[in-house]
Amino acid sequence: MPTDTATKLTDIRTLSLEELTSRLILTGEKKFRAKQVYQWLWEKGARRFDDMTNLSLDLREKLKETYQLLPITEDKVQRSSDGTIKNRFRLHDGHLIESVLIPVVADDRFTVCVSSQVGCSLTCTFCATGRMKRLRNLTAAEIYDQVFLVNEQCLETYGKPLTNIVYMGMGEPLLAYKEVVGSIDRITSHTGLHMAPRRLTVSTAGIAKMIRKLADDDTKVNLAVSLHAADDVKRNEIMPINESNNLEVLVDSLVYFYGKTKKRIGFEYITFQDFNDTLEDAEKLYQICKKVPSMVNIIEYNPIDNAPFRKSTEHNIDDFATYLRDRGVMVTVRRSRGKDIDAACGQLANKE
Repeated sequence: MPTDTATKLTDIRTLSLEELTSRLILTGEKKFRAKQVYQWLWEKGARRFDDMTNLSLDLREKLKETYQLLPITEDKVQRSSDGTIKNRFRLHDGHLIESVLIPVVADDRFTVCVSSQVGCSLTCTFCATGRMKRLRNLTAAEIYDQVFLVNEQCLETYGKPLTNIVYMGMGEPLLAYKEVVGSIDRITSHTGLHMAPRRLTVSTAGIAKMIRKLADDDTKVNLAVSLHAADDVKRNEIMPINESNNLEVLVDSLVYFYGKTKKRIGFEYITFQDFNDTLEDAEKLYQICKKVPSMVNIIEYNPIDNAPFRKSTEHNIDDFATYLRDRGVMVTVRRSRGKDIDAACGQLANKE
């Protein structure tokens, strides 16, 4: 836990390069020193000021007296039989979050699923994270740290860097909007990880107002919508957010997003046995797909404790996918990864 003194210090990673430069110049430092510090903070992922070995001892002491560094730290690592790795990280205030490395070695695709909040406030009935109280949003730096550390893990384990980042872990990214966009800026910056925005996907349960803002802010990232039901009655039942962001409002925001960005929308659709996996449900989903260029990821349900849902049969999933494909919809059936370590979609809940 931070000390009383530490809480009075500025978190140095909340400063832009321009702000840091101005502050250091006022203390008598040369302008180029700020660039060196910034490189240590972001490109090199320094965990302590003492790691910044090309700075003078005097400057390092000055930084320690004025600023604090609040990196996340590894708390627990679990490895699945399918190669998936779940990481539990501890934050500076003791809270825990999870990130998942999902390798598809045959395709040279290595994806990290990152968290944006401690817990979640949306209470989706099929999601373990939704049963956790939202304690706070992560900072941009804490989101960045997940990517930085899992990238190192990917290099060590598979000899390859991350190729994709999905904001699909704990929390609703669009309710942590400022920090999520801040992390995107750092991840895509040439002074950060320099990843192309097209490699990043932000997932949302459907916060229409913020979808429009994401389009207006020209982040150039991909958008995925956790849909899971294609009519308001069923969606209200499993996703309470739909009561204030119904499908008409949500689809209008997606049409707006596509109009601004020309980026195809991804719909995430978990199929539940005898709930949303009939051909009638597929037709309703097709009607939504007709309104905006999109693709559908059908996801098999990953059971969680004390939930009333069952996984759809393979036959129902195949029929559902075929119905959409026959009508020209791009469909992928996504098989869950990391189920044996509770790392699959909807299972992140900091379980021991």
